[in-house]
Amino acid sequence: MAAAEQKGKKPRTDGAEAEPVDAALLQSIEKLQEIQDEIEKVNEEACDKVLELEQKYNEVRRPVYVRRNKIIKQIPDFWLTAFLSHPMLGELLTEDDQKIFKHLESIDVDDSEDIKSGYSITLTFSPNPYFEDTKLTKTYSFSDDEAVKVKATSIRWKKGMDIANDRAYTKKGDKRILIDESFFTWFNSEKNRSFAHGAMDEVADVIKEDLWPNPLKYFNN
Repeated sequence: MAAAEQKGKKPRTDGAEAEPVDAALLQSIEKLQEIQDEIEKVNEEACDKVLELEQKYNEVRRPVYVRRNKIIKQIPDFWLTAFLSHPMLGELLTEDDQKIFKHLESIDVDDSEDIKSGYSITLTFSPNPYFEDTKLTKTYSFSDDEAVKVKATSIRWKKGMDIANDRAYTKKGDKRILIDESFFTWFNSEKNRSFAHGAMDEVADVIKEDLWPNPLKYFNN
C-alpha cells in the first residue's frame, strides 16, 4: 500500500539526492544540438543564396519595368484607376487626391542593393498645378536590431494647394466632425498621422507586394 502511495509522487527537493543523469541520454542531447546547429547553418546559407538570386533577378527585371512604365504613360489615368480599383488603396484617395493622381506617371519600387536592408517607393508626376516636385519618394531602412527608419520627400506645395493637412467637415445630419485626410499625408513626418512614419506601414507593404508587381490586374477590374 505504501509503495502504491509513493508511486506517482514527485521527486523530493528537500535535500534528497537527485537521480544520476543518464550519460547516454546526455550524449544524445548533445549530438542533437550539434545537428540542430548544422541545420541552422544550412538555413543561413540558403537565405544568402536566395538573396543573391533576388539581387540577380532585380537587375533582370529593371529594364522590363522601364518598358512597362513607358506603355503605362500612354494610358490615361492608369494609376488612378488601378488605385481606385484596389480594395484597400482605393479607400485612401480623397477627391483632391484623385485630381492629383491624374498626373501620376509611374510608381517604382527599388530594393536596397543587399535586398534585406530596405527599399524605396517613388511616385513620378507630370508637371501639375499642385506641387513643384516631379518625384515623391518614401524610403524604409532596416537595421540589424529590427529598427525601421523612414525618410520621405517633403512636398513643396504650390501656394494654396497644400491638401496634406487634415480638413474638418461634417456630414449632413451628423454632428460629428470628420477628418478628410489626404493620401499625401503619407509623406508627412508628423507621427500622429495615420499614414506617417512608422514601422513597415501597411500602405507601403500593399504597394510593394500587391499593386506594383501587377497593376494591370486592378486597372482591368
